Amino acid sequence: MHEIIQQLEEKRERARKGGGERRIAAQHNKGKLTARERIELLLDPGSFEEWDMFVEHRCHDFGMDKETIPGDGVVTGYGTVNGRLVFVFSQDFTVFGGSLSEAHAEKICKIMDHAMKVGAPVIGMNDSGGARIQEGVASLAGYAEVFQRNVLASGVVPQISVIMGPCAGGAVYSPAMTDFIMMVKDSSYMFVTGPDVVKTVTHETVTAEELGGAATHSSKSGVADLAFENDVEALLQVRRLVDFLPPSNREKPPVRPTADSSDRLEMSLDTLIPDNPNKPYDMKELILKIVDEGDFFEVQPDYARNIVVGFGRMEGATVGIIANQPMVLAGCLDIDSSRKSARFVRFCDAFNIPILTLVDVPGFMPGTAQEYGGIIKHGAKLLYAYAEATVPKITLITRKAYGGAYDVMSSKHLRGDVNFAWPTAEIAVMGPKGAVEIIFRSDIGDAKKIAERTEEYRQKFANPFIAGHRGFIDDVIMPHATRKRICRSLAMLREKKLSNPWKKHGNIPL
Repeated sequence: MHEIIQQLEEKRERARKGGGERRIAAQHNKGKLTARERIELLLDPGSFEEWDMFVEHRCHDFGMDKETIPGDGVVTGYGTVNGRLVFVFSQDFTVFGGSLSEAHAEKICKIMDHAMKVGAPVIGMNDSGGARIQEGVASLAGYAEVFQRNVLASGVVPQISVIMGPCAGGAVYSPAMTDFIMMVKDSSYMFVTGPDVVKTVTHETVTAEELGGAATHSSKSGVADLAFENDVEALLQVRRLVDFLPPSNREKPPVRPTADSSDRLEMSLDTLIPDNPNKPYDMKELILKIVDEGDFFEVQPDYARNIVVGFGRMEGATVGIIANQPMVLAGCLDIDSSRKSARFVRFCDAFNIPILTLVDVPGFMPGTAQEYGGIIKHGAKLLYAYAEATVPKITLITRKAYGGAYDVMSSKHLRGDVNFAWPTAEIAVMGPKGAVEIIFRSDIGDAKKIAERTEEYRQKFANPFIAGHRGFIDDVIMPHATRKRICRSLAMLREKKLSNPWKKHGNIPL
């Protein structure tokens, strides 16, 4: 017995050391933490339960039978984040460069299967050189097994990917199917083909950072949701994100006690909207003033900045917030903002998170670049997402809500539960000037007449009352009472039940 215990301790120690002191030092020299250090930082102290510490690869080719390390390049198990259960895997770059083998993939699949059984989020920390070449098709099969789990878990449990090193080739498709992707600046990258292949095929010279670094994916491609300065900041923010999310689609979002009164009035909001309808204001100011304690977790802040999405709390319970941002492109909807917000709406709907929509949208972005890029299909994604969503939906129009963009932004016609407007709201087919130039085309040469007609149109349509007369707006509220009215609406909708017609699945305009 004593001998077996000694063997056990020796194997544990060998697994904990991963690729050895030299490789651990190399990892630290790159400014990166080891796989186990990352898990320690992410999870509550002492909560980690490791599985499959003794698993080794089964490859005998190319001398691999002489080189085995317990754990085979990935640390897996479960633990808690602020007392709530999560499953984790953390790839170990010090062991075979974190490359994925058949056994490595089986370990990841095991914890994903268990996460779906018990209903708990999966957090993956990716730091891998890709498929283990020595294993050939067995490693590719391993990737496909992980991909299949990603698809099955989608909408069942939240999936979060943290890219903390290389992630290239087929490996990128697992994070791409998860709900949130975090990256670390200067030490992580994602791409399907690397700079050398790009140069060979297209003759472009590009660095790994330019091609697939954190800045590229969080601001240009929209692949990543957030980019952080280092491993520590990334993991602390993942903990913060997990606090907003329910463990699975079978449960409601968590409720955190708050001293912030639901009846709080915010008088400064009465002067948020400028007198000049063409002058911008910061929609984030409104968000921070109505959520509990000014705590807002923004997602994709550097991508498609004309729309703001993220999580806040109202009366302690999580809400998903989608808001047009007048400070960028006047808050127009374009291809990128439509995709960004549609995906966020679908995530909230999948996980029972009420949706609050703050509207100030002059329309869809015009131009050949948008039309050739498929704005019709991309805009339809957002329309589809809102129309399909069955969670509580509250909409507030602060200023402009013009044309088809009014319909798309969670209007009453897309089963919006409660639709408010501020007195400054303008709900119309288009802005007064554009409308008058179409209706009174014959008067275009007469500046005085056009000005009179424009004012007439503004008086008649650039207000919330026409929509209010038809019941499309439930109430026109004072800006300072916004938090109070939204909190009351959310409380009323807490037990809302609504289902869509039975179908295998819809055909979203991808």
